Amino acid sequence: MFGNDRNSLRRYYCTVWDKASASQPLEPLEQIIAAVIRAHPEYQPALINAETALEREYAPELGETNPFLHMGMHIAIQEQLGGDRPPGILDVYQQLCRRVGDSHAAEHRMMECLGETLWEAQRNGMEPDERVYLERLRRLAR
Repeated sequence: MFGNDRNSLRRYYCTVWDKASASQPLEPLEQIIAAVIRAHPEYQPALINAETALEREYAPELGETNPFLHMGMHIAIQEQLGGDRPPGILDVYQQLCRRVGDSHAAEHRMMECLGETLWEAQRNGMEPDERVYLERLRRLAR
Protein backbone atom coordinates (compact mmCIF):
# COMPACT_ATOMS: atom_id res chain seq x y z
CA MET A 1 0.00 0.00 0.00
CA PHE A 2 2.75 2.48 0.95
CA GLY A 3 5.89 0.44 0.39
CA ASN A 4 8.37 1.02 3.16
CA ASP A 5 7.16 4.49 4.17
CA ARG A 6 6.18 3.91 7.78
CA ASN A 7 5.04 7.47 8.39
CA SER A 8 2.72 7.59 5.37
CA LEU A 9 1.15 4.31 6.43
CA ARG A 10 0.66 5.44 10.02
CA ARG A 11 -0.74 8.78 8.91
CA TYR A 12 -3.19 6.93 6.63
CA TYR A 13 -4.44 4.80 9.55
CA CYS A 14 -4.98 7.97 11.58
CA THR A 15 -6.80 9.67 8.70
CA VAL A 16 -9.04 6.65 8.17
CA TRP A 17 -9.87 6.50 11.86
CA ASP A 18 -10.65 10.24 11.91
CA LYS A 19 -13.02 9.79 8.95
CA ALA A 20 -14.65 6.69 10.43
CA SER A 21 -15.10 8.37 13.81
CA ALA A 22 -16.78 11.32 12.10
CA SER A 23 -19.05 8.97 10.10
CA GLN A 24 -17.62 10.28 6.84
CA PRO A 25 -17.87 8.16 3.69
CA LEU A 26 -15.02 5.67 3.31
CA GLU A 27 -13.39 4.16 0.24
CA PRO A 28 -13.36 0.33 0.09
CA LEU A 29 -9.83 0.01 1.51
CA GLU A 30 -10.66 2.54 4.21
CA GLN A 31 -13.70 0.45 5.15
CA ILE A 32 -11.46 -2.59 5.68
CA ILE A 33 -9.00 -0.59 7.76
CA ALA A 34 -11.78 1.01 9.84
CA ALA A 35 -13.28 -2.41 10.55
CA VAL A 36 -9.92 -3.69 11.75
CA ILE A 37 -9.49 -0.61 13.95
CA ARG A 38 -12.99 -1.08 15.39
CA ALA A 39 -12.09 -4.68 16.24
CA HIS A 40 -9.10 -3.36 18.23
CA PRO A 41 -10.33 -0.70 20.66
CA GLU A 42 -7.05 -1.01 22.55
CA TYR A 43 -5.26 0.55 19.56
CA GLN A 44 -7.69 3.39 18.92
CA PRO A 45 -5.99 5.85 21.31
CA ALA A 46 -2.76 5.48 19.30
CA LEU A 47 -4.58 6.83 16.24
CA ILE A 48 -5.99 10.01 17.73
CA ASN A 49 -2.85 12.12 17.29
CA ALA A 50 -1.00 11.51 14.03
CA GLU A 51 2.21 13.23 15.16
CA THR A 52 2.40 11.04 18.27
CA ALA A 53 1.69 7.96 16.13
CA LEU A 54 4.57 8.89 13.82
CA GLU A 55 7.05 9.28 16.66
CA ARG A 56 6.12 6.22 18.73
CA GLU A 57 8.46 3.23 18.73
CA TYR A 58 7.31 -0.19 19.95
CA ALA A 59 9.76 -2.53 21.66
CA PRO A 60 8.76 -6.19 21.33
CA GLU A 61 11.53 -7.10 23.77
CA LEU A 62 9.58 -5.09 26.36
CA GLY A 63 6.36 -6.88 25.49
CA GLU A 64 4.97 -4.03 23.40
CA THR A 65 2.85 -4.82 20.37
CA ASN A 66 3.11 -2.54 17.37
CA PRO A 67 -0.55 -1.75 16.62
CA PHE A 68 0.22 -0.74 13.04
CA LEU A 69 1.97 -4.02 12.31
CA HIS A 70 -0.75 -6.01 14.03
CA MET A 71 -3.57 -4.30 12.16
CA GLY A 72 -1.60 -4.48 8.92
CA MET A 73 -1.34 -8.24 9.28
CA HIS A 74 -5.12 -8.47 9.74
CA ILE A 75 -5.56 -6.45 6.55
CA ALA A 76 -3.04 -8.62 4.68
CA ILE A 77 -4.88 -11.77 5.73
CA GLN A 78 -8.23 -10.30 4.72
CA GLU A 79 -6.79 -9.39 1.32
CA GLN A 80 -5.45 -12.94 0.95
CA LEU A 81 -8.87 -14.34 1.83
CA GLY A 82 -10.62 -11.99 -0.59
CA GLY A 83 -8.49 -13.27 -3.46
CA ASP A 84 -8.05 -16.83 -2.15
CA ARG A 85 -4.31 -16.35 -2.51
CA PRO A 86 -2.47 -18.51 -1.96
CA PRO A 87 -5.05 -20.82 -3.51
CA GLY A 88 -6.80 -22.76 -0.77
CA ILE A 89 -6.33 -20.22 2.01
CA LEU A 90 -10.06 -19.45 2.14
CA ASP A 91 -10.92 -23.11 2.76
CA VAL A 92 -8.28 -23.34 5.47
CA TYR A 93 -9.58 -20.13 7.07
CA GLN A 94 -13.14 -21.46 7.12
CA GLN A 95 -11.95 -24.69 8.74
CA LEU A 96 -9.98 -22.72 11.30
CA CYS A 97 -12.98 -20.50 12.06
CA ARG A 98 -15.08 -23.59 12.74
CA ARG A 99 -12.32 -25.02 14.92
CA VAL A 100 -11.74 -21.91 17.06
CA GLY A 101 -15.29 -20.55 16.81
CA ASP A 102 -14.35 -16.95 16.00
CA SER A 103 -13.08 -15.27 12.84
CA HIS A 104 -10.98 -12.70 14.70
CA ALA A 105 -9.27 -15.39 16.77
CA ALA A 106 -8.70 -17.39 13.58
CA GLU A 107 -6.97 -14.40 12.01
CA HIS A 108 -4.77 -14.01 15.09
CA ARG A 109 -3.62 -17.59 14.74
CA MET A 110 -3.02 -17.11 11.04
CA MET A 111 -0.91 -14.04 11.80
CA GLU A 112 1.61 -16.23 13.59
CA CYS A 113 2.09 -18.28 10.41
CA LEU A 114 2.24 -15.17 8.26
CA GLY A 115 4.80 -13.56 10.54
CA GLU A 116 6.99 -16.66 10.55
CA THR A 117 6.79 -16.94 6.77
CA LEU A 118 7.65 -13.27 6.27
CA TRP A 119 10.52 -13.46 8.76
CA GLU A 120 12.00 -16.48 6.96
CA ALA A 121 11.69 -14.76 3.59
CA GLN A 122 13.41 -11.64 4.89
CA ARG A 123 16.15 -13.65 6.58
CA ASN A 124 16.80 -15.60 3.38
CA GLY A 125 16.45 -12.61 1.05
CA MET A 126 13.68 -14.35 -0.90
CA GLU A 127 9.99 -13.99 -1.65
CA PRO A 128 7.65 -15.58 0.92
CA ASP A 129 7.04 -19.26 0.17
CA GLU A 130 3.27 -19.54 -0.30
CA ARG A 131 3.41 -23.33 -0.22
CA VAL A 132 5.11 -23.37 3.19
CA TYR A 133 2.75 -20.66 4.47
CA LEU A 134 -0.32 -22.60 3.38
CA GLU A 135 1.00 -25.80 4.95
CA ARG A 136 1.53 -23.99 8.26
CA LEU A 137 -2.05 -22.74 8.07
CA ARG A 138 -3.35 -26.22 7.28
CA ARG A 139 -1.64 -27.57 10.40
CA LEU A 140 -3.47 -24.94 12.45
CA ALA A 141 -6.84 -25.96 11.03
CA ARG A 142 -6.43 -29.65 11.85
